[in-house]
Amino acid sequence: MAKELDYITLSDLPISRDLLDAQLVKLDAYITKHCAEPVWSYQIPELGEGGACSLFGYLQEEPFLLSDYIDSDPNMELALTKLQTIVEAVVECTGVDWFGIYQSRKIDDVQQLLKLAYSGAPSRPLFPITAAFAETSNNVQTVMSGKARVVNNVSEYVAQGGEYYTCDPKVQSETCLPIFDEFQNCIGIVDAEAFSTDFFTEEVLALLAAACIRIPRFLPQT
Repeated sequence: MAKELDYITLSDLPISRDLLDAQLVKLDAYITKHCAEPVWSYQIPELGEGGACSLFGYLQEEPFLLSDYIDSDPNMELALTKLQTIVEAVVECTGVDWFGIYQSRKIDDVQQLLKLAYSGAPSRPLFPITAAFAETSNNVQTVMSGKARVVNNVSEYVAQGGEYYTCDPKVQSETCLPIFDEFQNCIGIVDAEAFSTDFFTEEVLALLAAACIRIPRFLPQT
């Protein structure tokens, strides 16, 4: 995994090293004391014409099954448990309205972001990692660039010409952070969304960065 010392530089995230260290201690303590239930299946929204946009409020009849994409063995059960525990730590400690962990995997001959653990409203499970999708998706922009994206006022961002993929119209702030392997390759992202503006303070961002540093320990093999 990326060394703690490197994460701030690699991601271009404007946080202090001391605050990141403190949040790592907090997160490690939470992971040690808690054990979340892994999410092997979840409801997902219908997609609009061409499959690009989610239709908020309209759910597909059949749930999305993670076991169709990763092995459902005891080791993976433990890994997903740890990832979901990290999700719950972030939600409990920050009050963020939506948080998810995605891994970059080759699916149907296309590199895609696969949602492995999350908390919040139903959302799409896969994001194709393509230049076309990067035009509107912070998730895809982040995994392709390896750089943090922090939008603390979505309406203002769009008004200034920023492209934005809307899954839930209540979202007013969003942060996407990269996840790195030991070779400093971006292998996934975390996505966090809040229903208020200016949600992502330095303290909140430091906890999200701490999550990104710990997540690679538990990601499935690709």
